Amino acid sequence: MSQQNLPTSGLSVFPKQLGFHFPAEFAPHTATWLSWPHKEASWPGKINTIFPKYAEFIKRVAEGELVNINVANDAMKQFAIGHLEKVGADLRKINFFLHPTNDAWCRDHGPAFLIHPMEKKKMIVDWGYNAWGGKYPPFDLDDVIPTLIAKHYNIPVVHPGIVMEGGSVEFNGKGTLLTTRACLLNPNRNPHLNQSQIEEYLSNYYGVNHILWLGDGIIGDDTDGHIDDLTRFVNSDTVVTIVEENKSDENYEILQDNLKELSTLRLENGRQLNIVELPMPSPVVYEDQRLPASYANFYIANKYVVVPTFRDKNDDKALQILQSCFPDRQVIGLDSTDIIWGLGSFHCLSQQEPAV
Repeated sequence: MSQQNLPTSGLSVFPKQLGFHFPAEFAPHTATWLSWPHKEASWPGKINTIFPKYAEFIKRVAEGELVNINVANDAMKQFAIGHLEKVGADLRKINFFLHPTNDAWCRDHGPAFLIHPMEKKKMIVDWGYNAWGGKYPPFDLDDVIPTLIAKHYNIPVVHPGIVMEGGSVEFNGKGTLLTTRACLLNPNRNPHLNQSQIEEYLSNYYGVNHILWLGDGIIGDDTDGHIDDLTRFVNSDTVVTIVEENKSDENYEILQDNLKELSTLRLENGRQLNIVELPMPSPVVYEDQRLPASYANFYIANKYVVVPTFRDKNDDKALQILQSCFPDRQVIGLDSTDIIWGLGSFHCLSQQEPAV
């Protein structure tokens, strides 16, 4: 990699060379980061319906870790507190940061925390952010959130200088990263980079050794195929992946192809993945638009695994399957029927801060 692509924060070597890596989501957290929803265009005509379940999500996460919320001003903070008090959230576990954002999707614009386990240190990677290929400008406030958080903590921040979103990558904590060609190779992200060059960035800045690629994402996903709606690690050698049982559904072939490709992949130790199939809900359609409703968009918090549900016959089945995957946590479902109108759910809205 050329000299001009080295980190821009005074480091002469990459985070991986310094011993830093991005842990798996199921590893212990210090906190969860969120950006309070406020952009009405993300939930047109419906934003006020999302706050009760969003506040319930925060309440549940705060039972096991701190929750840090980016807000634009004190008025937004007070509005948030009002909703959190209604659901009985423990406000002693919730912190607010005056970090204005354009939107709420903290998985993609939030901080990518790396840890150095031996030295008990953290670092933040501030990838470029362009709202999924420039689809929803402006995104200038979102783009600087990781650096603002690094400044607050007074920890190092590195800027790789390319676009990358948290929802596009999934980690097993042992050196393997899982992603999709549909997203990371899309010319609306980094048209000047080929697959091997992108892999070099992923390796150097996330501290991984082994990169696995899948194909397309689900219908209705405006991110061009984020992995967090598709296939997720539940431990270091097991993934859950969504499948569509209805052969006439437009997701059927996409997800069958994904399942077949998963079966051919190997982990960093050469072993096959353990693959657990997770059903899809029936199509969720609002104003004639197919929404990216997926049980794979769950969030693994310290105490709970919070799963989006959709008032569907498969809700209970999905929760039971995921509970079998997480014997050390309680799996709970939260109705995401209104939230998914924003084209994302609980995982898209959150970003974990790992413990060291």
